This record gives sequence, structure tokens and C-alpha cells, in this order.
Amino acid sequence: METIYLAGGCVWGTQAYIKTLPGVLETEAGRANGQTNTLESPYDGYVECIKTHFDPEEVSVKQLVAYLFEAIDPYSVNQQGEDIGPKYRTGVYSQSRKHLEEAADYIASRADAAQIVAEVLPLTQYIPSAPEHQDYLDRHPDDYCHISKALIKKYQLEKEK
Repeated sequence: METIYLAGGCVWGTQAYIKTLPGVLETEAGRANGQTNTLESPYDGYVECIKTHFDPEEVSVKQLVAYLFEAIDPYSVNQQGEDIGPKYRTGVYSQSRKHLEEAADYIASRADAAQIVAEVLPLTQYIPSAPEHQDYLDRHPDDYCHISKALIKKYQLEKEK
């Protein structure tokens, strides 16, 4: 099992989507790369992200980034859907240089690479989100989500087979 941190806007929809992906074993909503150490403080530079445990025998980092880009607008700065602000920026974060290189290679291989604004950065800090934000859309399926419910269901149905 390996771990990577994926940011795709609001954690509610991003977690609901990522946990359905092939090879993803476990997810946790949280914040990455900010300047404070507690959930009680303001976001202070943090990005909302999903701590993603995955099986590299089933899914590669490049595939995970491709899945992420299927669900987000990788050209949008600090906004996904109706969620606006720096905490909603998109990116890939890891403590593994190999993961970061694979993510950067995937982006560089795309014809639209010059327009992509998603970050690919070392993970410097991570704080899990409060319990009420974990698996939020499982408990509140009709709440707003910037990721299409059809896309979430697509991989969920494939994983259940």
C-alpha cells in the first residue's frame, strides 16, 4: 500500500469520487501544505485534499492523476464548481519523489500540459478533516457536489463488480 494526497476542490465530492476508483483502498478527507497545526485555526494556505491509500499493483500514480483530471477542471485556478478560494485549488502531493515525478510526467505527456494549473508538490504538512467531513456525501447524498454524481457512480459500479 502507498499513499498520495489528491486535491480536487471540496473534499466532500472529491472523497466520494476517489474512494470509488480502482486500486484505492482507503481515503481520508483533510488539508495539506498549510502553515498551522490545528483544525481550529483558519486554512492558512492549506488545500483541501484526500489522503489516498492505494495498491500500486492495481493503479499507478499516473492513472490516479488521470482519474483526478477526469473529475476536475485542471485549468481552473482556486476554483472547482461553485467552490472558490485557494483552499479549493487542485493538485497532487506526496512525500515520495517517485510519485511526484510520475504525476509530473503524466501532465507533461498531455497535449494541454501548458494550460494545466494543478500543483505537483512535496507534502509538507497534513491535518485530517473533522469527523463530520469524512465520507460526508455518504450521509448527505443530496448535498452540493462539484463532481457529477454520474461520474462517481460510474467507478463505484465498476468497483462493486
